Amino acid sequence: MAITDWPEGERPREKLLARGAGALSDAELLAIFLRVGVTGKSAVDLARELLAHFGSLNRLFAASRQAFAAFPGMGPAKYAQLQAVLEMARRALGEAMRTGDALDSPAAVRDWLRLRLGGLGHEVFMALFLDAQNRVIEAEELFRGTLTQTSVYPREVVKRALAHNAAGVLLAHNHPSGVAEPSQADRWLTEQLKAALALVDVRVLDHFIVAGNHSLSFAERGLL
Repeated sequence: MAITDWPEGERPREKLLARGAGALSDAELLAIFLRVGVTGKSAVDLARELLAHFGSLNRLFAASRQAFAAFPGMGPAKYAQLQAVLEMARRALGEAMRTGDALDSPAAVRDWLRLRLGGLGHEVFMALFLDAQNRVIEAEELFRGTLTQTSVYPREVVKRALAHNAAGVLLAHNHPSGVAEPSQADRWLTEQLKAALALVDVRVLDHFIVAGNHSLSFAERGLL
């Protein structure tokens, strides 16, 4: 059945306008982006199949151009549209982080990190360098690793902090396994980075672990 044949209150676009975007499922939101389905499938059907194929919204967002375009009904044009939407979201959240105290807007920081790291299939270690008012100066990917391991060198983190004249830093990395709990190695690394950065008077204010849609804060856990 075509979406136009659905009861008006159940059509994704009308439902969003009446009840807000938060009332829609992942598939319904994706269907609005897709706009149309393919022969024999509505946009919602197609959206559900996309999510099932890639496993989650985060993994769909992180899919390569080749993997995305290989799915029936998708292609380079739709991939470009999706990447443009994601980049606008990242930039909007980046503006929210840069215009005020990052510690006063932790939701924006977490949302930005989830968009940036949540769907990756390999580990990435990032640092968000802050000024004395805790405003974000720059966010940098510093190290990249395999499915389960990234080598992080404290000396390089210190060098980048000094290059940005940072007063503080937020650390972040992802767990492609989908489990946000810190390992003993994560805790040890955090202590090593705290000690190294303290020598140049740069404070480690938090360390976030991102796993899919979930994130963990070392500061909130009392681990800093």
